[in-house]
Amino acid sequence: MWYEPILGKYTDYLVRNRGLSANTIKSYRKDTEQCLHFLFLHGITDIKAVSSDGLRMWMAYESRNVARSSLARKIVSVRGFFEYLYTHGLLQSNPAQDLGTPKLPKTLPAVLTKKQADELMKVSGEEPSAGRAGNSQAQAAGSGRSREGESPSRADDPKAEALFLRNDAIIELLYATGIRVAELAGLDLTDIDFSSRTLRVTGKGNKQRVVPFGVPACRALDRWLAEGRRLLAARRQAGNARSAGSGDRHKADGKSSVQDAGEAVFLGERGGRINQRQVRDIVHKLAHQAGVPDISPHALRHSAATHLLDGGADLREVQEMLGHSSLATTQRYTHVSMEQLTRKYEQAFPRA
Repeated sequence: MWYEPILGKYTDYLVRNRGLSANTIKSYRKDTEQCLHFLFLHGITDIKAVSSDGLRMWMAYESRNVARSSLARKIVSVRGFFEYLYTHGLLQSNPAQDLGTPKLPKTLPAVLTKKQADELMKVSGEEPSAGRAGNSQAQAAGSGRSREGESPSRADDPKAEALFLRNDAIIELLYATGIRVAELAGLDLTDIDFSSRTLRVTGKGNKQRVVPFGVPACRALDRWLAEGRRLLAARRQAGNARSAGSGDRHKADGKSSVQDAGEAVFLGERGGRINQRQVRDIVHKLAHQAGVPDISPHALRHSAATHLLDGGADLREVQEMLGHSSLATTQRYTHVSMEQLTRKYEQAFPRA
């Protein structure tokens, strides 16, 4: 297509200059490409022929097919693209400068209650303990592991045992740290410091931060690494041995399988680095088993932040832990805490 070379230059610019995550850059490119393809289908074959009317026509089309939040993101992507062209002298004017984003309703993040979070941790293999996210004394007190409800066949199935230990460590770590699913999938063994119970997390824009985790997560992670991980890694090595000489590199998320299985904290069933979709599937499955609302890994992040603030954590500290660039993003969780407080007040206070 006529727009591919200039779109490639824009993508290179984002990679080199904006400090954005790979997923964000991918989304920006995809959104912009869809817009340019729409314009191409309507007779535009030169970037200089794009007009504000054409872009509004594209907006009208998208508004009938996507949610308002998705449309807002697409408009931001397209505005950024044309701003780049204008500021770099590739266009004499910016046809997207007056494009407005739709107003979005202010929705509070979905979170689990502390009881629901405990139920989720329990079904993943850990006895519930009050205040797991942010209360280290309670975490240390709740150190007993329940083996009740486990399938007896796990003792005879090393793979099933390995997956159980992996899933337990994943759910504990997501809730204990509030890290993003992409950050969890990208963890390497060298990112873990068991002596201080901290993770070195690489977040959006390759920004690194250090995040603490509590005793239950530490124990689950230690068991996975000591007992479960080697079993899945061995499956990868066996697959590599079979494919040796065939030229099959078995790429996993852009890394070679040998390096990947050697460094990745969490592995998929075949022994390569786990991906985000697999983590989401694990969380959905465990939520269903626990009988709690169907949640995503991001809802666990919301829950961790809310429970930390409920427990008295400082807003700035939570901001740093979550890797938010803006305090306003973290402040959403204070609204959730206030909403819960209001509900409890109305239920308990006689003159509410």
